Amino acid sequence: MTRRASVALLSALVTVCWPLMPAASAGPGPHAASPASTTMPATPPTAPITRVPPVVPFAVPAAAHSSGGDLILPVALVGVVGVVTTYGYTKRRRRTATRTTPGGKGWGAAAGGAGWGTPREPPAAPLDTLGHRTRRALIAADDAVRTSREELDAVTARFGAAALEPFAEAVVFARDEVTAAFGLRQQLDDDVPEDDASRRALLDEILRRCTAAGARLDTQATAFDRLRDRERTAPGALADAERAFRARTGPVASAQTELAALRARYPASATAPVCDHVEQAKDRLVFATLTVNQAHQCLDEGDPAAAAGYVRAAESAVGQTALLTEAVERRAAELAAAEAELPGALTASEAALAEAGPLLREPPDGGPSADPRGRVRRAAAALAEVRTEVASGRYDPLDALRRVVAAGAALDQAAGTAPRAHALLGPATLTARAALGAADSYVTTHRGAAGAEARTRLAEARRRLDLSGQLAATAPQSALIEAQQAERFARLARDLAEQDVRRYGNPAGLGGTAGSPAGIGRAGLGGAVLGGIVLPGSKDGTGTGPVVVAYGGETTRRRLGPLSRS
Repeated sequence: MTRRASVALLSALVTVCWPLMPAASAGPGPHAASPASTTMPATPPTAPITRVPPVVPFAVPAAAHSSGGDLILPVALVGVVGVVTTYGYTKRRRRTATRTTPGGKGWGAAAGGAGWGTPREPPAAPLDTLGHRTRRALIAADDAVRTSREELDAVTARFGAAALEPFAEAVVFARDEVTAAFGLRQQLDDDVPEDDASRRALLDEILRRCTAAGARLDTQATAFDRLRDRERTAPGALADAERAFRARTGPVASAQTELAALRARYPASATAPVCDHVEQAKDRLVFATLTVNQAHQCLDEGDPAAAAGYVRAAESAVGQTALLTEAVERRAAELAAAEAELPGALTASEAALAEAGPLLREPPDGGPSADPRGRVRRAAAALAEVRTEVASGRYDPLDALRRVVAAGAALDQAAGTAPRAHALLGPATLTARAALGAADSYVTTHRGAAGAEARTRLAEARRRLDLSGQLAATAPQSALIEAQQAERFARLARDLAEQDVRRYGNPAGLGGTAGSPAGIGRAGLGGAVLGGIVLPGSKDGTGTGPVVVAYGGETTRRRLGPLSRS
């Protein structure tokens, strides 16, 4: 019998039996009252006797004459009810605490309700699950910051910096939170292991910071939309997007010419970071062209809400076109700067090699170990190789400068001194900035595929380069080390991002035929999805097109909806 049934039965017994207890206990005995024993007033014998029905005493007389034994059975029944209730509740609590059925619910507050018992904390997520969740949160928060900053850049000329200040401040706050979260992720990924408790604390803090970043952007999304007034200002915004689009066609052609010249002058490694940028820029322009045309059609049909989504997509595509062409121009400038820096750095490193010559002799007992000699030999070989490449006339200046800086730093380290840190810091900073710029532009224009690890290494490269700048005046040797580490992390970030893109494949078909809005089809859509301009549409045949993203956090950035009209 269940607990509830037992309680109900016992309650019914008490209800029925309680009123019968006094009557059941009344009987012959010294305390029983009878009609015969009732004193009647004396009357004459001849008077007629009127018999009065006997009065049976009820509560008050019975209580006055009943004994304590009459309460034994009621009290016992109440005690039994209490014992059964307590036992049933305790058993239910124990069964709830040890329940293994998925999705099982407890009883009362223990199950999250308002019943008895102390609320229990939900079970902690496994560390692997929590780690996967943080990686998704990092990607989402980083994408939100990048998209929000890009839309601010697109409308600054229209509204002015003063009107956009609160929204820019929100972006800065979110960027700082995401940067701190990436720093914590880097701490988890480094060579120093953490115990489970420390690891969980770091993962929780990453989630907290990503959530804070997105929430700050979300709180400004409505006000930003009020400022833009997308539907009312759609015609003017479309005109601005068209002007920006036309202004980018010339730079794309110039970038193509510049890239061809770089390929003719330098080996493939020099242009590898920007080798596909011109084609990517053309792809974004195709997408911009189609979205601009579609926005015009929406306005002609009296649908400014749909037009606003296409305008935003066109703005983002034009912005990425500019980023891609500027990366080609920047690469040309960096190669020229490295070519100019190389002779001085090479001279400084060769001077360090000459001073380290004694280390190549056989060390006496207790003399230098084989490790400094090995460093000197490797540095000498690297410098000789660079000399040979320079003499050939066709070499990668940035890569050559990086190797010369590494050789000079190794020679100083082998000698135990750092006299050339100042001379090497400038070239090291140049190569680090070049590597960081190449990695950042690649992640930005391929963020639809770039994973959390690549973004984490990119953030670490930026942190190291900033630290190098802070140390340059007071600790040049430490600044040099940080600059070299910044370049290493930047190169690693790009390599990881390229691996992510290769695993991602060609996104041109994302959204499917049914999911492609009229007028867009697949032309340029793959690059738009890869660049994070739009998010993939549905693959279930429901006809949902790619979703355009706008200023805001993870909750609000999709509010403009899909690029399709119902």
